[in-house]
Amino acid sequence: MTERYVCGLREVDETQLAVVGGKGAHLGALARIEDVVVPDGFCVTTHAFQRVVASQPSVEEQLDRLTRLDPDDQEAARTLAARIRRTVEGTAVPADIAAAITRSLGQYGERAAYAVRSSATAEDLPTASFAGQQDTYLNVVGPEEVLRHVSRCWASLYTDRAVAYRRRAGIDHRTVRMAVVVQLMVLPDAAGILFTADPVTGDRKVATVDAGYGLGEALVSGLVNPDVYKVRGGEVVAKAVAVKKRAVRALAGGGTQDVAIEPERAEQPALTDAQVVRLVELGRRIEAHFGAPQDIEWCLAGDGFRIVQSRPITTLFPVPVPAPGGQAAEENRVYVSVGHGQMMTDPMRPLGYSMWQLTAMVAMHQAGGRLFVEVTRRLASPTSREGLLDALGKGDPLMRDALETVLGREGFVPSLPDAVPAGPPAGGPPTPIATDPAVVARLIERSRDSVAVLARDIRTKSGPELFDFLLEAFEEHKRVLSDPLSIQAIMAGMEATWWLTDTLQEWLGEKNAADTLTLSAPGNVTSEMGLELLDLADVIRPHPEVVAYLQGAKDEDLLDGLDGLAGGTQARAALEAYLDRYGMRCVGEIDITRPRWSERPDTLVPVLLDNVRNFAPGAAERRFEEGRRKARQKERDVLTRLLALPDGEGKAAEVKRAIDRLRTFIGYREYPKYGIVSRYFLYKQALLAEADRLVRAGVLAEREDAFYLTFQELHEVVRTHRVPEGLVQQRREAFRAHHALTPPRVLTSDGEALSGAYRRDDAPVGSLIGLAVSAGTVEGRARVILDMADADLEAGDILVTPFTDPSWSPLFVGIAGLVTEVGGLMTHGAVIAREYGLPAVVGVEGATRRIRDGQRIRVHGTDGYVEILS
Repeated sequence: MTERYVCGLREVDETQLAVVGGKGAHLGALARIEDVVVPDGFCVTTHAFQRVVASQPSVEEQLDRLTRLDPDDQEAARTLAARIRRTVEGTAVPADIAAAITRSLGQYGERAAYAVRSSATAEDLPTASFAGQQDTYLNVVGPEEVLRHVSRCWASLYTDRAVAYRRRAGIDHRTVRMAVVVQLMVLPDAAGILFTADPVTGDRKVATVDAGYGLGEALVSGLVNPDVYKVRGGEVVAKAVAVKKRAVRALAGGGTQDVAIEPERAEQPALTDAQVVRLVELGRRIEAHFGAPQDIEWCLAGDGFRIVQSRPITTLFPVPVPAPGGQAAEENRVYVSVGHGQMMTDPMRPLGYSMWQLTAMVAMHQAGGRLFVEVTRRLASPTSREGLLDALGKGDPLMRDALETVLGREGFVPSLPDAVPAGPPAGGPPTPIATDPAVVARLIERSRDSVAVLARDIRTKSGPELFDFLLEAFEEHKRVLSDPLSIQAIMAGMEATWWLTDTLQEWLGEKNAADTLTLSAPGNVTSEMGLELLDLADVIRPHPEVVAYLQGAKDEDLLDGLDGLAGGTQARAALEAYLDRYGMRCVGEIDITRPRWSERPDTLVPVLLDNVRNFAPGAAERRFEEGRRKARQKERDVLTRLLALPDGEGKAAEVKRAIDRLRTFIGYREYPKYGIVSRYFLYKQALLAEADRLVRAGVLAEREDAFYLTFQELHEVVRTHRVPEGLVQQRREAFRAHHALTPPRVLTSDGEALSGAYRRDDAPVGSLIGLAVSAGTVEGRARVILDMADADLEAGDILVTPFTDPSWSPLFVGIAGLVTEVGGLMTHGAVIAREYGLPAVVGVEGATRRIRDGQRIRVHGTDGYVEILS
């Protein structure tokens, strides 16, 4: 069958994206919606584009080179893109294609004016809008000019900005095609953009309209500031009318011109409130059709609106879907981020988040590859509200501020009476836990025994039986997490920290005194992990061949490469012993799909080599002993000063008991997470064995495909040996898109995303505000590190990073201070920073963007701010 090179706009819909591109498909669909008027026109299909490109073999060769380029080689990308553009634009439109376009133009008259618009197949997608990346030409008059601008649209597939956008989005340049939309030109009185959800706050119930005189190009190009209207519930709730001194108008012979607006009109609104409300009603109809908030380009000609484009708003954070049988869909809901508490705000793959949901102690909802807990009911009653705000606020003041902002919205969270107390628990309140190290030892032994039983029993399970076994194992997992004695031990350490911080500030006027008292607390498995990597460096340092080998090691087989090297046997034994204890850990370890250190030991090499270079033998023991000495000295100092106060003996005795309690239990704070991750690694190994069986059976293409299925879906695939067509690829694309989304601390059912703010004015002007979590002040070189594998640290450096879960702890032994974008007083990074005596400020919004790698900064860990010095 002959390929069609032209088709009418009203012949196409969303199903024909591959033929008419994203813009063409959306315009065809829009034209079918009742009361939505779309300017008439046609599409030059992707078949025409492919024919032109195929006639120039050099294009395919250059696209191959462009695809293989190093992602950081922007100059080479620009050079190749320019060559491809010149080739495509310089290729004559084949005669039969030109004839088909000219015939379509004939139905509108020879002197009609047109908008000639690019419509790529990777455009206006749910995960990538490509807004403004390819070209549009307005008021094109005459067949020759239309053909010339069709060629220019084809070439615009390779503009520098479009190429860069595809590279960031992970889209292969060779798979993208270009169609061109040719529409009758609208000569509007006003034009602009309608967002059916607030693009700043994410609120799905607030629509935003930007409007100006003439063609919308004046707004897009920044020639004028628009009038801005906000509409909620069918009413204009906010309006800002700009002074619009210029507009873009169409010229009679083709092209456009920037013209002055009469002074008396410049300050008048471009639309009436009634027109704005009517436009938003149209927008809601379009949104309902496409099933997602839309970014809509509109024109007003006479008293009628014309819709010239609609694309999904790809920057909005998704709203969690309520669980079946829960609250009614129309009820307001408030969610808090799990990732901010776990110090891992990256997106998770489906197997990762579904496993966390199945093993968590509370119901969790997925959105954008992240997990959230609904807290609406707890916010509704006064007592539970205060408890929740207090608990979250101690860890992360920004979380509390965001929740208080929601509570300030009248009527959003219902007010419910406190529940009637059910009376004291049977047997009375729990007995207070004794300050006894044996309690911690017993808890650790319990956890190890539980993991050992899991490791023994899971070995014999496979197929559907494995999944039944895992569901039972998850119940044991939750039983371990909810062990009352374990929770008491964790809370004992945290409460002692809070009490000492508040009390010593009140009695002695000293901020964060508990930070020093925490130094080198015993039994902290996470800080031991960092110190033991220093010991591992001591084993490797004397062997130059081993050091040289590790400097070039880049894969998971590095252990085998140690064999035969001088010192290789000792190095391998020491590294294997380290991995036996800590190999289940990794960055982002709450996501079971992340590669563990045992799977990718080369991840540890940069940190290990930093330790070899920056430390002398015996550094771990010296560091631990120095911390213990400082903690003891601080204890003596505090108690001596307290004795000089009124009722000094009583105060000193009370503080001494709290210090003993702190040092007994604060190290255990890290152990439950270690136990969780140990269990997770066993789950993962068993599930990967299943994935390998599915690969051998031809059900999955590769083992990692299993990561893009939820636990429940993988169970079904193991049972049936069938995977829904296209599901894995769809999930891969969604996961890639989720990386572009910034998860908020708090999210509402209206889609409003809130990250909170610091309400304080006690820091120097220009400083970066955060939360003080580890006392002291340090000045040094900022090292902005987004991936632990890229670490290259010198003594005295200050680590600046989005977040630090326990796997980052080995870096802490070699730095002088810490700044993170996410974190709270009791998150892992804060706990380890205090134990190592590192000044630290966490919760610094945009720290990795606002601080440049290599700048000198000063971290005020006592007062919670960072100064940029150079």
